[in-house]
Amino acid sequence: MSAVAPERASAVAREVLLARAYLSRVAEPPAPALAAYVDDVGPVVAARHVRAGTTSGPGALPPGVAAETAARRDTDRAGSDLALLANRGGRLVVPEDPEWPAAALAGLGVVAGADGADGLEGAPAREGPAVPLALWARGPGRLDDAPRGAVAMVGARAATDYGLWVARDWAADLADRGLTVVSGAALGIDGAAHRGALAVGGSTVAVLACGIDRAYPPSHATLLDHVVRRGLVVTEYPPGTTPARHRFLVRNRLIAALTAGTLVVEAAARSGAMRTALVASGLGRAVMIVPGPVTSAQSLGCHELARRPEVSTVGRAAHVVEEVSRVGDGYAPPPGSPSRPTDGLDPAAMRVYDALPLQTARTAVRLAHDAGVDPAGLATHLSELEARGLAETDGGRWRRRPG
Repeated sequence: MSAVAPERASAVAREVLLARAYLSRVAEPPAPALAAYVDDVGPVVAARHVRAGTTSGPGALPPGVAAETAARRDTDRAGSDLALLANRGGRLVVPEDPEWPAAALAGLGVVAGADGADGLEGAPAREGPAVPLALWARGPGRLDDAPRGAVAMVGARAATDYGLWVARDWAADLADRGLTVVSGAALGIDGAAHRGALAVGGSTVAVLACGIDRAYPPSHATLLDHVVRRGLVVTEYPPGTTPARHRFLVRNRLIAALTAGTLVVEAAARSGAMRTALVASGLGRAVMIVPGPVTSAQSLGCHELARRPEVSTVGRAAHVVEEVSRVGDGYAPPPGSPSRPTDGLDPAAMRVYDALPLQTARTAVRLAHDAGVDPAGLATHLSELEARGLAETDGGRWRRRPG
């Protein structure tokens, strides 16, 4: 995702923005039936029919749409919601807008099952993930080119010191390389990831499970202010929406979709981070885990994910870059081994070096005997060792040079 975007007027008709704003409030995400209906008839017509609530005759709502919108269809705050957003310097990004990340989100409409999260705590039963109806956004970052150049970093709220260090350090490294770090602004790994990116002046995106006007957790209010200034805060929930457990789980599909890959730093065996990783896998995005101690409950989820053939285990930020880069780009060379003064010695010379004493000096005959090398070639080996500064002579005897 692009790091900076200039201020701009919306390229979308006002009636479309009002319709999308209304529809995003009247159905609890994900709302697959409503999303499909809007795609079929357009947002303005869909909004009109939902307000009317007609269930038979012309303009009748499909049963699924009627069920998704029945509880809230009389709640229309679109005008005030957009005014609040504008007062906070935000914008409503909709599919009719050039900024809409269509390619990134398209896969959400076809990912199988409950976004691959069957069996995870809190996972809805066979509920389609659905493309959001609109995204409420604040900050200079843009969504146009998602998921290119963006990496999700997720993990446990009750993170260990190890996990927090990895999240901060790697996020800083990734941001320093020009990647955007995406997370959910939660306690633990999420907050550490955002802070790491911000510490090096990098770009970061926080995807919320509440309204754009709310800071959750409250202790992250200042952090979110920094994200708004440097990157982007985005949510599919309209202003005033309070955080709730199911909203965090639903939100996670957007973190996975808006990025080229998801890195799980720490995760319990059943967790939202695991859900995010499984959605990313279902979308065909890179999934990576950071290994941890086998005794740590906060690494159990990572180790379970590592058993899947599509999941990569990474040991440094360069590995993450390699995983999310196009083929041929971002290759992470293996770390260089530390050099030693004896590197390059042939086996016989190495045996002579090992036979050299540190304190006393030995004769050449004794060295040949102790090293088990041909005495005829000993002088050559000793000359090489002396030239490398590994051996020195003392009255015709030899010893290892200290240092």
